[in-house]
Amino acid sequence: MSAPSLLLLDLDGVLRRFGPDAPIEDRFGLPRGTLARVSFSLSGPAVVGEVTDERWRGVVRDQLVRDGVPADRAAGAVAEWTRVGEVVPEALELVRRARERCRVALLSNATDRLPRDLAELGLDREVDAVVTSARLGVAKPSPEAFRRALRVLQHSASGTLFCDDTAVNAEAARTVGIDAVHTPDFPALHGALASRGLLDEGPTGPAGGPGDALLVVLHDRGDAEEAARELVEAGWSPCAVHRDLLAGEDDAEDADWVVELVAGPDGQPAAAHRGLLEELAARYDGFVTD
Repeated sequence: MSAPSLLLLDLDGVLRRFGPDAPIEDRFGLPRGTLARVSFSLSGPAVVGEVTDERWRGVVRDQLVRDGVPADRAAGAVAEWTRVGEVVPEALELVRRARERCRVALLSNATDRLPRDLAELGLDREVDAVVTSARLGVAKPSPEAFRRALRVLQHSASGTLFCDDTAVNAEAARTVGIDAVHTPDFPALHGALASRGLLDEGPTGPAGGPGDALLVVLHDRGDAEEAARELVEAGWSPCAVHRDLLAGEDDAEDADWVVELVAGPDGQPAAAHRGLLEELAARYDGFVTD
């Protein structure tokens, strides 16, 4: 397979990250999760360019007031929440390396404010083009967003690699013929680019050696099966679930349920995604082991 001539990247969760909302909510006396819940429930028109970013944030502020938040606290919380985030430095280094070999563009679900944010972060100089849902009039994961983006970029689907930290967006890109990879963390992004010859490291084959596997150990069978389903939906395969007598074969009460993983969705060893798997295990009060 020839290397792609266009690397199309999601922005948030791949090349840019934000700190948690909780400190802002605590400072202004809002219940945890309020800012994300209210803002994203009202973001639709702004994300497809029907209203400005400023108008959207005003609507969020007004909704908080209707929900009982004093006007000054609502305004302060929204103002502080309106931040530009920060660049993920290790991801930017990969982009710079890939850009020596192909064109790089961003495809982001974003409002009309994004160009200002990119300029402030310096990312406008790190890519060749930026395409936003506000410009396209349609957002990911609609397949039409990818079709329109390719038309704007004047590029073919077959020569494009798309990376996104949301699995459903990667799946949608595949429906229009794009080579798309779910990249929820840095190892996944590195693996996607390296395996397609964009990092001058040569292609990497699928993992499979005994040292590559990891076990997600959970105490409840239902939790193990649910975690396995989540991983399968994210592109992991195989996800073998079995019972393991970790405390000794004669102590059946201490048996745990294990999700055995060898390779991630990008073909890299499961061990390369250990941090992601540890976060998953922690949600079920489990742990990860070799």
